[in-house]
Amino acid sequence: MGLKIYNTLSGKLEEFVPINPPEVKMYVCGVTVYDDSHVGHGRSLIVFDVFRRYLEHLGYKVKFVRNFTDVDDKIINRAKSECVPFMTIANRYIASYYEDMEVIGVRPADVEPRVSEHIPEIIEVISKLIEKGYAYESGGDVYFSVSAFPEYGKLSKRNPEELEAGARVEPSEKKRNPLDFALWKSAKAGEPAWDSPWGPGRPGWHTECVAMIFKHLGETIDIHAGGLDLVFPHHENEIAQAEACTGKPFARYWMHNGLVTVGGQKMSKSLGNYITLKEVYSRYHPDVLRLLVLFTHYRSPLDFSWEKMEETKKAYERLKSAITDLELLKNLPIEESSGTHPLFEKVKEVEEKFFEELSQDFNTPASLSHLFGLVSELNKIKKTAFERKSIKSNELSAYEYAVNSLLKHTTGIFGILEDLKRDECVREKREKKGSEEQKVDERLLELLVNVRDKARKAKYYDISDYIRDELAKLGVILEDTPAGTKWKLQR
Repeated sequence: MGLKIYNTLSGKLEEFVPINPPEVKMYVCGVTVYDDSHVGHGRSLIVFDVFRRYLEHLGYKVKFVRNFTDVDDKIINRAKSECVPFMTIANRYIASYYEDMEVIGVRPADVEPRVSEHIPEIIEVISKLIEKGYAYESGGDVYFSVSAFPEYGKLSKRNPEELEAGARVEPSEKKRNPLDFALWKSAKAGEPAWDSPWGPGRPGWHTECVAMIFKHLGETIDIHAGGLDLVFPHHENEIAQAEACTGKPFARYWMHNGLVTVGGQKMSKSLGNYITLKEVYSRYHPDVLRLLVLFTHYRSPLDFSWEKMEETKKAYERLKSAITDLELLKNLPIEESSGTHPLFEKVKEVEEKFFEELSQDFNTPASLSHLFGLVSELNKIKKTAFERKSIKSNELSAYEYAVNSLLKHTTGIFGILEDLKRDECVREKREKKGSEEQKVDERLLELLVNVRDKARKAKYYDISDYIRDELAKLGVILEDTPAGTKWKLQR
């Protein structure tokens, strides 16, 4: 069964067909780095991290790009308030971002471009738009002419008249039309600026992503993604610029995750109702947040509360204990039993349904419900075994098979319980190291036995007796035979 994605552009569920399979080019709008990331950012980061993992599981080779906006009014204003260079603020919160991503298990993108490092590419895009008549210079600023692009509004499903009446627009006497948006802003005193054909200044927000996508992914990409609040104006403006510039479709699929709310109100720094990721993972294991995010369909709103975190924590602990209690079951007396346990078939059924749900527009709540159904089956076996104070051999093999299936999907695709996987890897390494050390010890022992044989033949009996006696103290018994000296461990 093929993967289907809800495409914001068409407003329909569509079969996913990459431009050049198995390659998938995916761009996700990143954060503006003027403060610590909050749960709203975290949701988008987790959703598309998991979606990327699923694409890779399906065999696609994903080139994943996520940017940093490190030149912005908010960054500049914070720098002014702290009397530091704007890049000091940007660098501080990029470092904070990486710290958060490592803790919550979001993998780094393949490319993580910064706006400040792509000024020449941005200027090139703007210059092309002016040449083609889609943009104009006005008093050191450059604006995109919305009226020159007839398809403007196709992503957000709004027409220009409606937008002009009540949309988010930037008023300016320099504009020909209130809907026109800035591609280049002329320099202001005390603000960062770069040279350009229109005078010193800095790029407008909407042009940055277009230039970075062109450079790192090309003129048409498979997936463009971000939060629902980016549909208008940011992504609408991106499409207008990119397609006006190239005459080609900008992205084949547009994916948008629903907003995080608090008490029904959008979580945002401007409203002051945000909760940072650092605060969340200082109180809960970061997997609890990942699970909370995945319990809600990515396109639906997610109302955050500490009560919901507490409920999700219980579910997380239930999932984790079903897996970790395997070691307790292994320590119970084992009763030999014949026949295949029905749990084996249940696991196959769960896996099939798990992937069916994920392939239907990334339905993580439904796929998780199947995994937790499997957890319930494990708990039944566990309860019976603990009451009996023994476990049947077919129960144990089925339980272990189910645990391996759970771990494969929770860690590999959902990025949950990766610490258990790491612990398992550490254990395997230790066992391997122990095995290697044992081989080394055996080689050393053989060497000592050979040295003792040579000492005996040379009639250095004091040395040969010393080696024999010292080895005996270590539990190694030597036995001289016509075929040479043999050794064995004392039991």
